[in-house]
This record gives sequence, C-alpha cells and structure tokens, in this order.
Amino acid sequence: MRIKQRFARLQTENRKALVPYITAGDPAGKTVEMMHELVKSGADVIELGFPFSDPVADGPVIAKAHQRALSHGVTLNDVFSMVSHFRETDNDTPVVLMGYLNPIEIMGYEVFAEKASEAGVDGVLVVDLPPEFADGLLTQIKPKGIDMINLITPTTSDERIKKICSVASGFIYYVSLKGVTGSARLDVASVQQRVTHIKQFTDMPVGVGFGIRDGESAAAISQTADAVVVGSVLVSELAKFDQNGEACLQRAGTQVSEMRRAMDNR
Repeated sequence: MRIKQRFARLQTENRKALVPYITAGDPAGKTVEMMHELVKSGADVIELGFPFSDPVADGPVIAKAHQRALSHGVTLNDVFSMVSHFRETDNDTPVVLMGYLNPIEIMGYEVFAEKASEAGVDGVLVVDLPPEFADGLLTQIKPKGIDMINLITPTTSDERIKKICSVASGFIYYVSLKGVTGSARLDVASVQQRVTHIKQFTDMPVGVGFGIRDGESAAAISQTADAVVVGSVLVSELAKFDQNGEACLQRAGTQVSEMRRAMDNR
C-alpha cells in the first residue's frame, strides 16, 4: 500500500516520483545509511538491488556493484535485514527489491514472500521473470500486499503490454533504451511518445528508467512520466567509496537533490 499511497500523494501535490536505485551491500555496511540519505535528498521510492552473479540486464557499472556486494558475502537474507533496519526509523518510504529470479527460486517463493513482508518490502521487480511465468511468485506476494513491478521496453507489443498490465501492480517500469543499464543515449521525445502510448492500457503510474543522468534529463522525462528511476550514475559514485569514503555518499545524495529540484521546477 505504501507505493499506491505515495503516488496518490504526489498526484495531489502535482509532483512526480523520484526513484533512485542502489545495490544492497555496495559499499559494504553502508546501504541503510545510504537509503536514509536518499530519502533526505528527495527520494520518493527506493529501488534496492539484491546481488546476483549474472545480472545480464545490467551494464558494467551495476554489474560490478553486484560483484562487490557478493564479494562481501551479501545474501538475500542480508537484504531483508537491511530493509528491516531501515524500517526502524522510516515506515513511510516505499522500498522495491529489484533483481533476478535465481536467488528467489533458491529461497522458495513462499519463504521469500514471508520474509519480504516481515522486512517491510513493498514491491518486487524480477528482471528475468516474464508475466506468463509469474503466477507462482505472484500468488505468494499478492496476499502479503507486495506489488509486482513489471518492465516494458521500446519493442514490447501492444498485446504484451496488455498482458503485463494485467499482472502488474504499483507502477509500470518503462525501459527507455534498448540495451543494458547505463546506456548513454536518451531520446526524450520518443520516450514521451511511448509513455503516452502505454498509458492507454493502464491507470497505473508509469515510471521511466535507463539513461537518466542529471537534473536536465530527469526533468525532461518527468514531463510525461509519473516517476523517474535513476541508477547507474549513483552506483558509479558509490563505487568510489574505498577511495573517497563518506564523501561519495554525500555526493550521491547531492545528485538526487539536484534531480529533485529540477523535476519540481519543470
């Protein structure tokens, strides 16, 4: 319910959601601190990646973050602990777990749903789980009030958009670029056209991710989208923690603050 409530509140305020992504466990021991920093900087929803050894949809920046987190021994159970710790002082900000199916299957859908609910997870985005095969997970998380977020790409057919919208809840995540996370080129006009088209099939909010790097691109996308998702530029900054320490956490927060201001002043 937190996701639905957050978007409803933003709509009454005529504002758009800012959804930063970070990888759980990178930098080591700093995830909960960074989650609070993101909220303080203007995040409306937090997307928390759970580490996986073969993140095929992610570019090199986020893939390396997965590798670093795994080298620190971060497991899915650790990610639940991080969310639980975050919830001790923030019971309002929605948290979406983003990752790949394998760790969930190993844990088991029922156990995953139970632990996610207990931790305070609000949504799950499984990159490599097509809607046709989502029933097993969906039947476990839906009764817990956990939303299933689904991806739509530039090449998704209208028939498939209808199918995705029939199983998704919370919001739709539109992948603005063909390719992996961190891709450089963003055609704002085509993204706006595509988002407008998707909205013909659903009343859910539509968020846009991939290729958003700064306040200018965030503001441009927020003209049409209901949410702006930003990941690689933040993860790239956090990757410098070993060299720059806490300063990189603050700089990542500053990047989010700049996007928040640009979106609100659009």
